[in-house]
Amino acid sequence: MTTHRKQRSSARHGRRYEAGVGLIEVMIAVLILSIGFLAIAALQARSLSTNNSAMVRSMATVASYSILDAMRADIANAVAGNYNTGTAIAANNCPAAGSTLATAQLNTWCKTELAPIGSIASTTGKISCTAAPGTYTAYCTVTIQFDDSRGGDSGSNTQQVVTQAML
Repeated sequence: MTTHRKQRSSARHGRRYEAGVGLIEVMIAVLILSIGFLAIAALQARSLSTNNSAMVRSMATVASYSILDAMRADIANAVAGNYNTGTAIAANNCPAAGSTLATAQLNTWCKTELAPIGSIASTTGKISCTAAPGTYTAYCTVTIQFDDSRGGDSGSNTQQVVTQAML
């Protein structure tokens, strides 16, 4: 009896009784989901490049603290200005490890701290120390410049980390 009632009801409206989802609805749902997945993939790619940029900036900060700690251990040469580089040291052209502790420290700093930062051809480090008058300390500035093209920004890719300290 119930089957007969459904047929009679659908016959009044001129259509057959249908249930389920049509092909158009499925295609629209797939389109919306695929746009969402593409947006998530783009967000993930941007997140990875930003994290890589943050890592390189952290490495530059650690490199500046590293040479400052080395200069604190050799305060006499730092106050005398033996760590001053004058011009920037390029990571692909490290100074020779001379016979003094200061030149050996600068060589090691260049090879182990500057070289891994960014593109080795564009990474530079500069140190400038000035003796504090009347004391056995110095005011030092360490400047590290590197290429941050991995950050994904469309602007300038050159970044600079400047650290100032009193030894």
